[in-house]
Amino acid sequence: MPAVLPDGDPAPADGLLPAACAHGAAGRTMSFYVHIPFCTVRCGYCDFNTYTAKELGSGATQESYAATVGREIDFSRQVLEASSVPARPIDTVFFGGGTPTLLPASDLASVLGRIKENFSLAQGAEVTTEANPDSVSPESLEELAAAGFTRVSFGMQSAVPHVLKVLDRTHNPERVPEAVSWARAAGLDVSVDLIYGTPGESVADWRTSVEAALSYEPDHISAYALIIEQGTKLAAQIRRGVVPDIDDDDHAEKYQLADEMFAAAGYNWYEVSNWARGREHACRHNLAYWQGGDWWGAGPGAHSHIGGLRWWNVKHPAAYQQRIDAGISPGAGREFPDAEAVQLERTMLLTRLDTGMPISELDETGRRAVAGLIADELIDPRQAFAGRIVLTQRGRLLADLVVRELLNF
Repeated sequence: MPAVLPDGDPAPADGLLPAACAHGAAGRTMSFYVHIPFCTVRCGYCDFNTYTAKELGSGATQESYAATVGREIDFSRQVLEASSVPARPIDTVFFGGGTPTLLPASDLASVLGRIKENFSLAQGAEVTTEANPDSVSPESLEELAAAGFTRVSFGMQSAVPHVLKVLDRTHNPERVPEAVSWARAAGLDVSVDLIYGTPGESVADWRTSVEAALSYEPDHISAYALIIEQGTKLAAQIRRGVVPDIDDDDHAEKYQLADEMFAAAGYNWYEVSNWARGREHACRHNLAYWQGGDWWGAGPGAHSHIGGLRWWNVKHPAAYQQRIDAGISPGAGREFPDAEAVQLERTMLLTRLDTGMPISELDETGRRAVAGLIADELIDPRQAFAGRIVLTQRGRLLADLVVRELLNF
């Protein structure tokens, strides 16, 4: 979750939603995102809304956080009821950060308990927490599983020490297989996250990381290209020439290598940066985002989406706690994107999925562009013949170009 909040209209103090948000809600899934904004160390590439103990300042503490975010969950039920949005069991819950597992497992369990009390969980609900490998133990993972968590996503990033050092990751690579085995023993599904394209990372380094990830036999693997965000430590290092800049050709080579290695090991891509060992292990929470479901984002800087309305909370934990303590909405701003923005976002998200996007949703100009994209080997011709846009591997590498062609901009 990026630290910079978007522009928008002021959010009302009572948090009430426009009547349009209730239309069709019964046919949409409902999810919860819980932002835990704490980290032991700020990684050099990270632009997320996170805080170390030194950066946190006064007015908010890790010790009080679970109770504070629990009160926002209570508030969310009151807002949805008052806005006539029908009650729905929660299909997925995702604890992200930051490092959620810096909080005691009992705190995470208590927050999940508040969601259950206010909304209930759907049968077979997916409940995920992100975790650093060095922030869990066998006991903490067992406690999370007992509380109803079903899945843990470990921030592995790399198996190569010098690459982790550039990223300012503090865990020992040897801790990852231990953490994975503990999660398995607790009965949790396991995902590992990788980052490719770190300055100084060779193709051989990347192969080592992919081989290591595969050797742990997780249910799910994410692999993201490193993006240099302005204002980060890594951006400053590149600007000063301390480390080399990233390279698009390097990214492409590493993506192709990973995709081929994952496929050979039995992992299928279902989204440009995500692979799963069987459809049942795809991250349902992220699919809810990509497919336009409803979700409430709790915590400082968290974003929400209900019936086309988007809003976001105040950024700093202290300001967030002040609003919660005062009994008013922590929302900072909100917006109803216009039709053009909705079409852009829908095209960007659906074309990233292996299920693709119906060609019928495009205007005449977009439909005409399909033939050229097939000729350029960016769209699967068999899927296009069946009426859907599904990207080839080359198309996944050039996904932004595909969207620009389809929308003629």
